[in-house]
Amino acid sequence: MQHRTVADLMTRAVVRARRDTPFKEIVELLAHNGITAVPVVDELDHPLGVVSEADLLRKCAARTGPPGIPALPHPEAWERAKAEGARADELMSAPAVCARPEWTVVEAARLMALRNIKRLPVVDEADRLRGIVSRGDLLRIFLRRDDAIHDEIVGDVLRRTLNLAPSDVTVEVREGQVTLRGTVQVPSLIPIVERLCRDVDGVVSVRTHIGYRSDASRTSPAAH
Repeated sequence: MQHRTVADLMTRAVVRARRDTPFKEIVELLAHNGITAVPVVDELDHPLGVVSEADLLRKCAARTGPPGIPALPHPEAWERAKAEGARADELMSAPAVCARPEWTVVEAARLMALRNIKRLPVVDEADRLRGIVSRGDLLRIFLRRDDAIHDEIVGDVLRRTLNLAPSDVTVEVREGQVTLRGTVQVPSLIPIVERLCRDVDGVVSVRTHIGYRSDASRTSPAAH
């Protein structure tokens, strides 16, 4: 199976900010390019951090509001610093959490989930910025057509990987939801079939209605 990598999904034309990029210019970069964050890079194009809309909005939230508007809880020192920041290196969330081009969607998605971030600058072996990948980019694997998913399951998973005949297991794919029906030689093969199908890019769910051959004349059902 050929899993899509970060390199396949990332945006390569990355809008960048420098350490000394002023607040207003960052806002203009976001607005003019229709993006919600920019990586901040040094002179060698190494990512130092990321400035997002959330970072910039601290300046608005820190202002005194009209009467009756609840005040924010007492901010931490770093929150006050961001609210008072005027250039990228004062506003950014640092250090930058980065991905590599060869990473799978799973690797990138897990890092985003663990660090609770929405995007990852992508760097090469020299830690130079080569792209940026967002949650939305990773979700593009679920835009695969049903027939492409079907063909990969039938050809790559069932035939080439598991050496199953087309008559052993049939595959139906609707809106990324896979249904498998058929019979395999041993029961231990059933969870393997399901796991490999679930790992195909674009698969939303897998339902299995697969039995196994306990002997030449008897088939026992095992639905999952």
